[in-house]
Amino acid sequence: MSGHSKQKLGLIKNYWLSQKPPARSQDLHQNAKYFLFDGTYFHKNGCLAILMDYRTKKNLSYAYMDKESYHNVYPMLRNLREQGLNPKAITMDGHRFVIQAILDVWPEVLIQRCLYHIQRQGLQWLRVYPKTAAGREFRFILKNITSIRSEKDKMVFLVAYSDWYNKYRDFIKKLPRNSVANIDLKKARGLINNALPDMFHYIDDPFIAPTTNLLENFYSQLKHHYRSHRGLTEKHKISYLKWYCYLKSNEN
Repeated sequence: MSGHSKQKLGLIKNYWLSQKPPARSQDLHQNAKYFLFDGTYFHKNGCLAILMDYRTKKNLSYAYMDKESYHNVYPMLRNLREQGLNPKAITMDGHRFVIQAILDVWPEVLIQRCLYHIQRQGLQWLRVYPKTAAGREFRFILKNITSIRSEKDKMVFLVAYSDWYNKYRDFIKKLPRNSVANIDLKKARGLINNALPDMFHYIDDPFIAPTTNLLENFYSQLKHHYRSHRGLTEKHKISYLKWYCYLKSNEN
């Protein structure tokens, strides 16, 4: 279509992959208050982390790192703070080291735990067919998490969870400590207990995203396109991912 030879197209591709995408304008930071943060892995030791502006659906910042960790995420966020970014809320999964990095940079920011991540992890631990009545009832409660939209829905969930816990507390204590049922129930219960303080900020502020699904969808599209370029070198792969983030964020 371009009229160029295959060799010429290869040279053009390699030229752009050797360039860095332009830096985002600091003006974009002034009115941005609500964000999504998540990372996705392309290889065992390769993670793309993105901070997305929930209002504009633009990627405000992105970085390729070996893994999501405090020492990798903290410099990324500190740089944004130095540029004037002062978020009100960030929706993310429960990665505790990333949460710590966020709070060390912005102590007053609200952390909204992604309801989808909570639900997915809890159901995974309880398995498709729990071995106990306690597990089956808990699974039913967790399946309703992403349907919570109002204060009334929230109270229904909290009452159901409290009733479940009171009903099966003694039963769970009597389970053998090394049994699958005991381990699964305790993991899922601990997940909810740890997440509860930051599960429902979005009910009080409708501008807060309850899930990171918007960013998950972006990653899904990115990986679909990336699969067509699996022969890239590591350096060009990282450049490709950054250019994709930049160009998608600058689409009209």
